[in-house]
Amino acid sequence: MKLKTLLMGAIATTALVPAAFAAGHEGERGRDGQVNIIYWQAPSILNPYLSGGTKDIESASLVIEPLGRYDENGALVPYLAAEIPTVENGGVSEDLTSITWKLKEGLVWSDGTPVTSADVKFTADYCMHPEGGCAQGAKFDGVTNVEAIDDLTIKVTFSQPQPNPYGPFMGGQSPIIQAAQFADCLGAKAPECTEANFNPIGTGPFVVTDFRPNDVIQMEANPNFREEGKPAFASLTFKGGGDATAAGRAVMETGEFDYAWNMQLAPDVLAKMAEGGKGTPIAAFGTLVERIEMNLTNPSPDLPPETRATVAEPHPILSDERVRRALSMAIDRELLVEVGYGQAGRPTCNLVPAPALYASDNTECLTQDLDGARALLDEAGWTDSDGDGVRDKDGMKLSLLYQTSTNAVRQDFQALIKDWWSQIGVETELRNLDASVFFGGDPGSPDTFQKFYADVEMYANNFDGTDPQAYLSAYRCGNEPKPSSQWQGENINRFCDPEYDALLDELARTGELDKRGEIAKKLNDMLTKDSMTIVPLVDRGRVSAASNTLGGVILNTWDSELWNVADWYRIKE
Repeated sequence: MKLKTLLMGAIATTALVPAAFAAGHEGERGRDGQVNIIYWQAPSILNPYLSGGTKDIESASLVIEPLGRYDENGALVPYLAAEIPTVENGGVSEDLTSITWKLKEGLVWSDGTPVTSADVKFTADYCMHPEGGCAQGAKFDGVTNVEAIDDLTIKVTFSQPQPNPYGPFMGGQSPIIQAAQFADCLGAKAPECTEANFNPIGTGPFVVTDFRPNDVIQMEANPNFREEGKPAFASLTFKGGGDATAAGRAVMETGEFDYAWNMQLAPDVLAKMAEGGKGTPIAAFGTLVERIEMNLTNPSPDLPPETRATVAEPHPILSDERVRRALSMAIDRELLVEVGYGQAGRPTCNLVPAPALYASDNTECLTQDLDGARALLDEAGWTDSDGDGVRDKDGMKLSLLYQTSTNAVRQDFQALIKDWWSQIGVETELRNLDASVFFGGDPGSPDTFQKFYADVEMYANNFDGTDPQAYLSAYRCGNEPKPSSQWQGENINRFCDPEYDALLDELARTGELDKRGEIAKKLNDMLTKDSMTIVPLVDRGRVSAASNTLGGVILNTWDSELWNVADWYRIKE
């Protein structure tokens, strides 16, 4: 059982990077002055363990780093670690029950204090605390012990063989936090540590000088960064808010910003912006899937929060698989791609669309079938008894609240899907929420995607690296966001199936790559094809925009998009 077979570094991605980006650079740290980044979803916290939102994870990646990352091809590369542990180099035990990491020598935090194995162990204790509600808990699935062997050595032990032991401390979703700074922030106290959560001490190329949640972050070069001459920029502004259109214009038309994330815009809009001559769109496919999650719990405001968080009170409409399937059948995914993404999108029926090893051959959702959807609703007992165009059953209207974040493409999708659902007798109320709030993870807000106070909601996310085990583990029973977990957790729709959990356990025990692929496909199909708990819509190519004067940018779909910001520099005229 060779672990190296899991390191699939040959996964291909396509990055549309201007040739000028390949130019070399060298010199003093901070030599190129200021760089400006805009994310139209504004960060609300700089602690990935308290937020599953991409904008929070990626902004934090400028400051705090993991032991290793995934490069643009999905290969594992060391960052704070001296090397990636494998069976061959002795870092992974022959029986696959432990992995031992070695820190690079001489690492220091931005405050000048040494980075030690105690910080790594603390990070695990922080996320694994039973009262902490860690948003990245699936990364530590199966971990029984994390031990600091010496100042530079950390041993992670698993409850059973782990063919893919790179969950903890790998990728932007699982960085190392400083034990001294977060010492009093364990468990239920975690959200209360505002200073640490907003201004983490890190090892990355930049340090925070001012953080205004849901607005702007000011940073400057980390004077203690381990690589000489990096970063090239002395200061960085990370602007949040607005919309994708304004962000794209700020890079490609006005040149006000150097980098804009997530250009979720229609193809013709992007092409027009690029004519501005200041910047260029860059794109790559990975595992980012726009999907609809079906709420399996009753979101009624008349129920207490604990009940709304679990399947103790099933959803009065969507608990019926036939209704969920009918809603999926009514959707024309090809048209969604044409309207929203063009060549940067592909219709999909899968939650895990890549790598090919793990992608199910399920394609039955790709054909819209309105008549079939109507027949299913008839079978489920939903009929239009009063002729008003909306089906009803036992005195209840077939009416759904459909929420997502504010975004032009998403609102186009909502309008189209509402129309298709109306054609099968479903009444739909649309709600869109500011992305900074929707993805913010504030336990006091009723409008987060984790609380899911709606019937269906639409968003996209993906996973670090090329192995989907931790991603699929998100839907394990008990992993739902709830009051006791500070509303953190990855099982957003509250799916729970013991057979699914048993398959997850089998995946964790399986080392042979083809068999891992078979199991992952079954898990994907249980969530999508078999149950329609998750309704995938579009396999989205990640599209961003970079200034024509910004060098070193390599778009990465397998990790934080800002993974190599230390290598960015200004192209001289």
